[in-house]
Parts: sequence; structure tokens; C-alpha cells
Amino acid sequence: MMRSLSNIFWLGTKELRSLFGDLVLIGLVIYSFTVAVISQAQSSSQELHRASIAVVDEDNSELSRRITRAFQLPYFQSPVYISQGQIEPLMNSGRFTFVLDIPPNFQRDVLAGRKPSVQVNVDATAMIQAGIGSGYALQIINTEVAWFVARAETSTPAPVNLVTRIAFNPNVTTAWFEGVMGIINSVTMLAIILAGAALVREREHGTMDHLLVMPLSPFEIAMSKIWANALVIAVAVAIALYLVVRWYLQVPIMGSIPLFLGGTVLYLFFATAVGLFLGTIARSMPQLGLLYILVAVPINMLSGGMTPVESQPVWLATIMKASPSTHFVSFAQSILYRGAGFDVVWPQFLAVAAIGALVLALTLRRFRAAIATAGA
Repeated sequence: MMRSLSNIFWLGTKELRSLFGDLVLIGLVIYSFTVAVISQAQSSSQELHRASIAVVDEDNSELSRRITRAFQLPYFQSPVYISQGQIEPLMNSGRFTFVLDIPPNFQRDVLAGRKPSVQVNVDATAMIQAGIGSGYALQIINTEVAWFVARAETSTPAPVNLVTRIAFNPNVTTAWFEGVMGIINSVTMLAIILAGAALVREREHGTMDHLLVMPLSPFEIAMSKIWANALVIAVAVAIALYLVVRWYLQVPIMGSIPLFLGGTVLYLFFATAVGLFLGTIARSMPQLGLLYILVAVPINMLSGGMTPVESQPVWLATIMKASPSTHFVSFAQSILYRGAGFDVVWPQFLAVAAIGALVLALTLRRFRAAIATAGA
């Protein structure tokens, strides 16, 4: 046993030296946990921010001016007054995302209870801002009209006082979610690529033949590649969480980072085993890249990081429950977003360990067969 552990350790150090000598893979690791995380967090904003808006005020009343003043930063830029004839050319040129057209006699019709219409022209090529901004505009207009009418006449209070409490992300800031999810998605991607590339690299460089003539078992060779690549990714995850997410993006981490890292190491045995399995199939790096697209992209897309599992078709959600990536995303969000402890996430830890052990066993069996074929 001690001899086997020693072989696994020293083979793993050889893998680390080989990995750090590959500048392309090291650059991929650094990029994935720094620039990629920052760009995903800051460039995929899903909240309304400084949307351009213009107003055609054909009423020029106290109510129309009050509605115009209600569109303020940080959601909207200061409204610009334009004429009705400028609406189409200015929107076609992309100058404004929203144009509010308040009709003549709007205030008089509101006070008379005639329910006049206000036209909101929206440039839907800015899809996220268009969808969210339309709802914001409707809420602003209704609020200002309700306040104006209530001041003009006595109105009955609403029967229900609705109070909204947003947990974990009170400002609904996209960067808080996307920054952490960028790290989670990179874990699966790099675990598969690095482990698979380690095996393909041995085959391309001809060093696999050297390993076969040494007194080493396939188990020792496979486990050395798994622990070495898992260690690199675990360290990169820790650095990214502390320096990129906490310090640079200013995202508060609610839970225990060491607990999350422990779960990540558990998950990495599954992800690196998948990479090693693909490495036994691929004969070159381009082939490994194609296999990665077929396997890892669906795993990342359907694991709950991009869309909730509950929103997927029942049959697909049932299948994804058998994937450790789904449980990994679940306990990662519970720990980092909600501050959950081990007493909450242990079922997900157990599921990752059990399914990961099964995949690892199948991978080792496939790896032995591949080694035997190469030796023959």
C-alpha cells in the first residue's frame, strides 16, 4: 500500500511539472479563473442600468412633468424632450431605447376617469433592457398617476400591503450571481480538459510507452493524473474566490469557503475521471476538444447554473439528478449564496461522492483496457 501511494505521489509531481511546462494550458487556467470570471460578471448584466429615454410631452401638464421627472438614475438616463416627428428617426438610429409619448389632455382625462393611453416605444434589439425597462416604465407611470389622483381626491387604501423581501442578493445584481457561477462552470471545463490533455499529451510525446515498462499499475497512473490536475484546479478556485470575486468584484460570500472547497475537491474526482475517460478515446487534442463539446457543454448548461433544473422538462430534470454536476451547483449555491452549513448540504456531498465513485470505477476499468491495448 505504501509503495503504491508513493508511486501515485511521485507520478503526480511529474504531472505537475509537465503541466506547468505547458504554457498554453497554464494560460487557460489563469484566464478561466480571472479574465473570464470578471468579463462574465460585468458584461452580462441583466438589470436595467442607465437606459436612454426620450419624452414627447403633448400635454405639458403638472402630471406629465411629474412622470418625466420620475425616470431617474441609475435605471434611466435623464429624459430628453423631443417632438413626435423625431420618434422614428431617433429610434432607428439607436439614439434611444425608450420613447414615452404622453397625449394631449392627459391630466384632464385622468382626473375625469377616462383612462387615457400613454404610448411607450421600445427598441427591443436591446432585449434585456427592453423587457425589464418596459416593466419599470409601467410601474413608474402607474405610481405617479396613482399619487396624483390620490392627492386630487379621496381614495380608498389598498386592501393588501405587499412587502417584497429579496434574500441573498437584495439589489438583484447580476455580477453577484454570474461571478460565482463563472468559477463553478470553469471547474467542470478545466477538470475535463486538463485530465484528458494529460493522457493525450503522454500519447503524443511517446512517454506512455515509458510508463508501461515501469513497475506501475494502471490505477497508480490514473490516480496520479487525477490528484495532480485536481490540486491545480482547487488552488485556482480558492485564489479566484478570494481575489477575483471577493476583492475585485466586491461580491460578499455568505458561507464557508473551506466547506465549498472541500465539496469542490470531492466533485473534481468525478470531473477529472470524465476527462481521463475522454482521453482514452481521443487520439489527439482536436479530438479531445470535440468530445469535450459533446459532454461538458450539456453538463454545464443543464446542471442548474444557467437555468433552474425545475424549469426543465420532467424527463430531463430526472436525468440530470443523476449527474454530480447538478448536485455540485446545488451545494455551491447553497454555501456561497445562502451561507448553508454541512448539516444542510451533506445530501448533495453524498450524492457527488457516490456517483463520482461509480464514474471513477468505470473510468479506471476503461483506462486499464486502454493501457493493455497500448501495451499489446
